[in-house]
Amino acid sequence: MGRPAVSLAIDRKGLSEAETVGASPPTGNVVPASFEFALPLEPHPYDPAKAKKLLAEAGYPNGFEGGDLYPWPPYFSAGEAIANDLAAVGIKTRLRTMERAAMFAALATKKLKGLCMCVNAVYGNAASRPSETVPHDGAFAYGSFPDIDELYRRQALESDSKQREALLHQIQRLLHERVRFAPIFDYVWPSGVGPRVAEPALMLINPYPWSAPLEEVRLKAN
Repeated sequence: MGRPAVSLAIDRKGLSEAETVGASPPTGNVVPASFEFALPLEPHPYDPAKAKKLLAEAGYPNGFEGGDLYPWPPYFSAGEAIANDLAAVGIKTRLRTMERAAMFAALATKKLKGLCMCVNAVYGNAASRPSETVPHDGAFAYGSFPDIDELYRRQALESDSKQREALLHQIQRLLHERVRFAPIFDYVWPSGVGPRVAEPALMLINPYPWSAPLEEVRLKAN
């Protein structure tokens, strides 16, 4: 009950509004919808009342100590907002901020304990995106499910595109059902475009929020 309660406690829309002026669409999948083999999954609704109910049913009517919460640098304000959302339903965490290099080192050596508001920026498709966090041998994986490990191994060996898509959809569905993660949003920051810019090249690579490819950036003729 703890995992669904955590996901239901997070106000994804409010977080998007506060952090990116609403530019980042809430999602229920760690794989962006624009990626090959992505399975469209709706995010869990913001429902603190149901989160409290699930915690009570699990034997924690007054909540519990959730340990440390590590926000990905430099998104400390987002981490603080999530900590407040969790506290509102009784899940008490301690915000632990770290510099980027220290965060990477601690994450890769499996030294973080508690919760991580992590960022996944691996591009490619529905197989490459979770490669660091889902299979047991992923660089940043903390635990795994043996049946999902087997599905991940099978999809990597599958040469038939339709069969591979079915395996990857099954993996994404199981991750969602088991709340292996609590996806928040597809990060897109708001950008200002000056009057001299004809083509800023923003989001030409979806969901890459920076100007790219750089060759496409153009100024207006004088």
